[in-house]
Amino acid sequence: MKSDNIRKYRPFPPVKLTDRTWPDQQITSAPIWCSVDLRDGNQALPQPMTVEEKLEFFDLLCRIGFKQIEIGFPSAADTEFNFCRRLIEENRIPEDVTIQILVQTREHLIRRSFEAIKGAKRAIVHIYNSTSPLQRRVTFSDASREQIRDIAVAGAELVKQLTPTIPETEVVLQYSPESFSDTELDFAVECCNAVIDVWEPTPEKKMIINLPDTVQWATPNIHADQIEWMCRNLHRREALDVSLHTHNDRGTGTAATELGLMAGADRVEGTLFGNGERTGNLDIINVALNMNSHGVPTGLDFSNLADIRAVYERVTRMTVSERAPYAGELVFTAFSGSHQDAIKKGLDRRKKEVADQPDLAWGVPYLTIDPEDIGRSYEAIIRINSQSGKGGVAYILDREHGFDLPKTMHPQVGKTIYDLADSQSKELDANEIRDAFFDCFVNLQSPLELLDYELDHLGAGEVKCHATIAINGETQKISGSGNGPINSFVHALEVAGLKNFTLTDYRSHAIRGGSDSDSAAYIQLRSNDSNLTLWGCGVDPSIEMAGLKALVCAYNLLANA
Repeated sequence: MKSDNIRKYRPFPPVKLTDRTWPDQQITSAPIWCSVDLRDGNQALPQPMTVEEKLEFFDLLCRIGFKQIEIGFPSAADTEFNFCRRLIEENRIPEDVTIQILVQTREHLIRRSFEAIKGAKRAIVHIYNSTSPLQRRVTFSDASREQIRDIAVAGAELVKQLTPTIPETEVVLQYSPESFSDTELDFAVECCNAVIDVWEPTPEKKMIINLPDTVQWATPNIHADQIEWMCRNLHRREALDVSLHTHNDRGTGTAATELGLMAGADRVEGTLFGNGERTGNLDIINVALNMNSHGVPTGLDFSNLADIRAVYERVTRMTVSERAPYAGELVFTAFSGSHQDAIKKGLDRRKKEVADQPDLAWGVPYLTIDPEDIGRSYEAIIRINSQSGKGGVAYILDREHGFDLPKTMHPQVGKTIYDLADSQSKELDANEIRDAFFDCFVNLQSPLELLDYELDHLGAGEVKCHATIAINGETQKISGSGNGPINSFVHALEVAGLKNFTLTDYRSHAIRGGSDSDSAAYIQLRSNDSNLTLWGCGVDPSIEMAGLKALVCAYNLLANA
């Protein structure tokens, strides 16, 4: 934004609340959750959901565990009305779920809404009217405070009058001073208290006061001050559920909600993945999983987040950002080498420690929660591109292909793989990494190739090998003795004048996930001329031959270095 344009904007005034208490609070229990996906989320879609899609979404919300679900604006359109009627007439609403409908404080719309909810076991009738100075001036043509307050009171009185006409339905009143976030606090509380005085809630039969952050004008701390101030000044506070409904215009919907809960709110309205008008509503998944990550149960089940996301994307035709907290495709993925190394070490250490301490607190660098707890696998945690490092490549080879590389081999393999990714300017998938590993480090046969090999056991642990090799394309037979296959082969190379190295390390294991007879061996050699140290890998059904192939491979890597 250009400096000249900034002159048109003004800072949002702070709340005079010098004795605020919310900064010292912690979130230790979950609020009442209310999904507004089928209303607020649906009306924000370029192509609103059909009735059948809304039914599927409603069922999904019930499975997740929502006990309050705003199903729409039944007085606004026949589709909305018919959806409400289908839920009721087809007995689709679980016994422990309360539907919620939204309606402006206008008489004919409220009467139509009561027709829509007739027969429901329990329904929240959510009435609202805009209260901010900007709305009073622009939308309501300079209406006075008294006129705006009277609209709210008339709506509450009509709901109270109509409630006895549907005795089979328990009606709960919810009132929202829409655009609360930029309404003067004294006027917001005046409107709310006027409605409370009409409805006369009790601790046994509460009503809901919803304080919507309809447009985010201020920082989250100011929102928290507003909520705490309201909670102190509302009539019959013990008979109210104070509700939050944050939008995300400033990108701080989650923070505003969490601070609002610390400030005394009891209830949260929001949507899955933050769908909603403009920059969206609060993402309930984000807040709920934030609580889970601190050990707070929420009553909402996001243990299969991928399936929830699939339904959401299909019926709303919206997409979840790759970086959306928890749900995004890449949020548990590390490309950076240092991150990959720390994650690998953390996962390996936790695997060992949790065997002895089943209740061990979660603690893996860069992972705030265990991805498996929300249905994500470890397969995509580490992905390889030119920014990756040795630990990430080793992790992929281990997790995906069963190769447990010696730690000192990681830098050699890692650099080769990420140099390949850099040269191709792309990410390498697990199979491409495996193929590159085999091409560069496994069973290499030039300039030295082992053509045939036989052992004679001489007793007392001594063996003699007879090998046929090709060196730079020329075949020759060599022999040597030692205390095992590898040692005797090394001696044979020495006798033939081909040994110019020192064997410094050897490892072997069965390959996990491969053939039952597949084995991998790793041998490290140091050049006697240059002191260069390199690893080679051998793969063979025979662990003995895997070791010999690893030796030949390391020899060739040194020769070609």
